[in-house]
Amino acid sequence: MSIRVRSVLLGLGVLVVVAVFGALTAVGWEVVLGPNARMVTDRTFEATEARLARGRYLVEGPAACFHCHSEHDFSTPEYPVVAAKRGAGWELPVPELGRVYTPNITSDPETGLGAWTDDEIARAIQEGVGRDGRALFPIMPWMDFAELDAEDVASIVVYLRTVPPVRHEVPVSQYVFPLNFIVNTIPEPLTEPRASHPSSTPAERGAYLANMAGCSSCHTPTDAEGIPIPGMALGGGAVFKDPGQDMREVFSMNVTPDPSGIAHYDADFFVSVLQSGQIAGRTLNHIMPFEFFRNMTGDDLRDLFAHLQTVAPVRHRVSNTDAPVACAVCGQRHGLGELNQAR
Repeated sequence: MSIRVRSVLLGLGVLVVVAVFGALTAVGWEVVLGPNARMVTDRTFEATEARLARGRYLVEGPAACFHCHSEHDFSTPEYPVVAAKRGAGWELPVPELGRVYTPNITSDPETGLGAWTDDEIARAIQEGVGRDGRALFPIMPWMDFAELDAEDVASIVVYLRTVPPVRHEVPVSQYVFPLNFIVNTIPEPLTEPRASHPSSTPAERGAYLANMAGCSSCHTPTDAEGIPIPGMALGGGAVFKDPGQDMREVFSMNVTPDPSGIAHYDADFFVSVLQSGQIAGRTLNHIMPFEFFRNMTGDDLRDLFAHLQTVAPVRHRVSNTDAPVACAVCGQRHGLGELNQAR
């Protein structure tokens, strides 16, 4: 090989290295080095009766932790959690993201959280970083949980310590390219605990519960890149795959105070729907975690309804019982799509 050819190849090699370095600098070195994670501390949360009760209420209610961290029984329309696998983790029905598994959050010391420290659990809940330093894809709603009051986080950790152990080794999630790299760029450390949330009005208290319950994440449609469509917050049309019906696509409902949403609801009807899991004699799709929301108090559900009455109305008709038709508003095919006009 001539000196000239070697020089050209060397130059090309330098350009490639510079290009890769520049790309990593622009995107974030977390892509290859792992997520931006703070060091865990030795903080612990005292297991008081008040914290245990509050943690049980949040985990079994608005946070609905076991809805995602448990295997479900698909033999009934409610798709209830399998009692023997409660909290033991399972593979989520999201094949478009790869093989995504929720971890075992029971107190088992070998396959669950039993050997984790309190701060390791808190970091996973609010900052999206596991004990081993791996980034948690935000299908785990840690970005919402990041706004939880410090006392509520402590209460959740205290309660999770009491969940009966289930020995169940869960595989490591394998995301599709490039999500397997992008996931590392998402976590952001919390520099200090969150202060108490505003709670002087029902709407303020409801906003906190809505964030914890992931209402916006599930009821806001996204574009092809998974970015929420502007002006469509809580307007319905987020798509899910129903594992109990051969992965049929189902869409979330419009929960804004528009006539195409829940303008016809009052607080009592709203509470009845969430506590019964039924509307007009029809069982809600299990993707709506009513199995857990029914554990919420009537007062909390009324606060949640008060919050939903304050959000901007979105005109967007959505149905899972009518034949799918192209929708000019969200760009997808769902029932009643033909009734929606582009804004």
